Amino acid sequence: MKKLPIGIQTFLQIIEEDYCYVDKTEFIADLIKSDKYYFLSRPRRFGKSLLVSTLKAAFSGQKKLFTGLYLEKNHDWSIQYPVIHISLGRGVINQREILDMTIHSILRENASDYGVTLAETLPHLAFCELIQKLAKKYGHRVVVLVDEYDKPILDNIDHPDIAIEMREGLKNFYTIIKDSDEYIKFAFLTGVSKFSKVNLFSGLNNLKDITLDKRYATICGYTEEDIKQVFFEYLDGVDFGMLREWYNGYNFLGEKVYNPYDILLYLDSGLFKNYWFETGSPAFLIKLIQERQYSVPRLDNIVASEVLLSSFDVNEMAIETLLFQTGYLTIREVKQQGARILYRLTYPNLEVRMSLGESLLNHFTNFPIQKEENLSAVYEALEKADIDSLRSIFHAFFASIPHDWYRKNRLAGYEGYYASIFYCYFTALGLDVIAEDTTSHGRIDLTVRMGSRVYIIEFKVTGKKNDSPNALKQIKEKVYHDKYRQKGIDIYLIGVEFEKVERNIINFEWEKIV
Repeated sequence: MKKLPIGIQTFLQIIEEDYCYVDKTEFIADLIKSDKYYFLSRPRRFGKSLLVSTLKAAFSGQKKLFTGLYLEKNHDWSIQYPVIHISLGRGVINQREILDMTIHSILRENASDYGVTLAETLPHLAFCELIQKLAKKYGHRVVVLVDEYDKPILDNIDHPDIAIEMREGLKNFYTIIKDSDEYIKFAFLTGVSKFSKVNLFSGLNNLKDITLDKRYATICGYTEEDIKQVFFEYLDGVDFGMLREWYNGYNFLGEKVYNPYDILLYLDSGLFKNYWFETGSPAFLIKLIQERQYSVPRLDNIVASEVLLSSFDVNEMAIETLLFQTGYLTIREVKQQGARILYRLTYPNLEVRMSLGESLLNHFTNFPIQKEENLSAVYEALEKADIDSLRSIFHAFFASIPHDWYRKNRLAGYEGYYASIFYCYFTALGLDVIAEDTTSHGRIDLTVRMGSRVYIIEFKVTGKKNDSPNALKQIKEKVYHDKYRQKGIDIYLIGVEFEKVERNIINFEWEKIV
C-alpha cells in the first residue's frame, strides 16, 4: 500500500519513497507549450509547493521520476534547463533588511547548486547576475520558480508600514524577471494572495494569471475522481456524501475540488475534523470584520465583481477579497451583468463554515467557557424546539458581557453585532443556516433548518425600551413561512428585538405555524 503524502511537498521524495501521487503533469505539459510567464493564486495547504517542485523536476530533466505519468511521453527531455527555485516561506520576515538577507541567501544556495559565484550584494542585482551566469554557463535559458511570493507581505499585513516595506522590496526584486526576458525560458510565481500588478508587479505586466482560468481549475486540489483512482486502498467505509459536505466545494470556475490537506488527514484518521482550518489563524480577517462592523451573515451571500476579487493591496483590503483569496469563501455562481462579470460567493464546505463561525464567536465574545456551554444548550433547545430556552440562553449570554467590553470593542452601536452572534452560534454548530433567505415576499434575516424543523428569525434593533415589538409581526405580514410550507415540516417564527442602550434582548416572541 502506497503511503499518504501528509506534509510532503517534494516531488522527488513522493516518487522515490512510494507515496500516493495525483498526476497533475498534464497541466504542466500544457503550461510549458502554451506560454512563458505564469501566476497562480491558491489558498494555503493546497498543493502549490508540490506543483512548483514538480515543475523543477521536469525542467531539470529528471525523466525517471515521471515514469508512468502523463509528462513522461509529452515533454522534451533532451534539454536540462538551469532552474532557480525561490521559496519565501522561511519563517516570519518583519524587517526589510532581513528580507534582503533572506533573498540573497536563497540566491547563493541556487548559485552553489550550479557552481556559480555571485559578486553582487543587492538582491535584485544578484538575481539578475545569477540568471545571466546560468544562461551563459549552460547554454540554455533559465527557469524561474517562485513559491510563496507574497508571504513576507502577508506576515505583516496588520502592520501596514512594514508590509509596504516588504512589498517595495519584492517589487524591486520581481522586476528583474521582466528585464531578463532574453535569458528566461519559463517563469512561474505562486502564493495565497493576488496583489495588484500596479503595486507589486509593476513592469512585470506579462504574467498570465491562471487563478480563475477554467482550464487550470483543478491544477491544485483533488477532484473526486482523483481520490477514487489514487487513494482507492484507503476508501473502505468512506461516506462520500459526508466527505463532499466537509471538504469539497472549492470552485475556481471549473470542476470543484477538495482541499488535499483535509483529505490526506481524514484518510489517515477516518475522523471528520477541521484539519485545514487549524493550520492557520484568520485573526487578521476577524479583526477587520470587527473593526469595520461587518455583518457576518452577509458572508453567506456576497456578490463581488471581477475587479474586487482579482487583487488587493496593503492599503486597499476589501474583506470579501481577503476571504476569497485565503480560501474562506469560494465561488458559488457566475453572472454576466452587461459588460461586467459578477461572482456570488459562499463558504466552500462545512469545515470552513463551522470553524469560521466559531472563530468569529470567540472574537466577538471573548468568553470561551461560556460559549462552549451555550453551544451545547442552543443545539439542545433547537433539537427539542424549546424556543423559550433559546431566549433565556441568548438573554443570559448578552447580559453576562461587561459594558466595558463593548466600549473597548466599539460595538455599542453596531446593529449587525447582535444578529452576527446568533448566526455564528448556528454556523459553529454545523447547522443548515441561510442568511438573507430570499422569498417571493422579501428576505428572511435568518433561516435555520434542523431535521424536520425550520426556524425563521427576524431581528430588529431599537433605541427605545418601550418601542412596540414588530419583528414577529413583519414575518407574519410578509408571509415568509410560505416558502417552507410542506408536509412533515414544523415551522417556527421567531422575532428578536434588541435595545442599544441595554445591549440585550428586550422582546423575543415566537409562534409555531400549524
